[in-house]
Amino acid sequence: MGEIRLSTESIRYIALFENVTGAAVKDCIIDDDRIIYVINTGDMGAAIGRNGDHINRVKKTVDKLIDLVEYSDEPATFIKNAFGPVSVKSVNITSRNNKRLAYVEVSNKDKGLAIGRNGKNIEKVKLVAKRHHDIDDVILQ
Repeated sequence: MGEIRLSTESIRYIALFENVTGAAVKDCIIDDDRIIYVINTGDMGAAIGRNGDHINRVKKTVDKLIDLVEYSDEPATFIKNAFGPVSVKSVNITSRNNKRLAYVEVSNKDKGLAIGRNGKNIEKVKLVAKRHHDIDDVILQ
């Protein structure tokens, strides 16, 4: 894992999120109209809250979309978590030409959801996988 640098703005968003939810945040990425939080393992329930109360309160406060990814030391599990509601069949991580590639198999009916509108979901997965596990590309199969 490379060194993660947080901007002052990211640190403020992390403090706000942790105060509202009680969940520990490992990373915060500000991406245009959304904020991607990487949550410590096991803190996803606290981050969402009962009936989504915590996450909705944060959304209202920051007026941006919020994406949550549960952290895992295991790259394959982390990538599965990053895809969120998409059911991932398998993740194969290989090295080619000095690059680490993750081949992710999802069912055909879930491919659109995995990619997301304008590729937003797959870009999020690529971003967090690179930042936390030095994976250069994520390829859907």
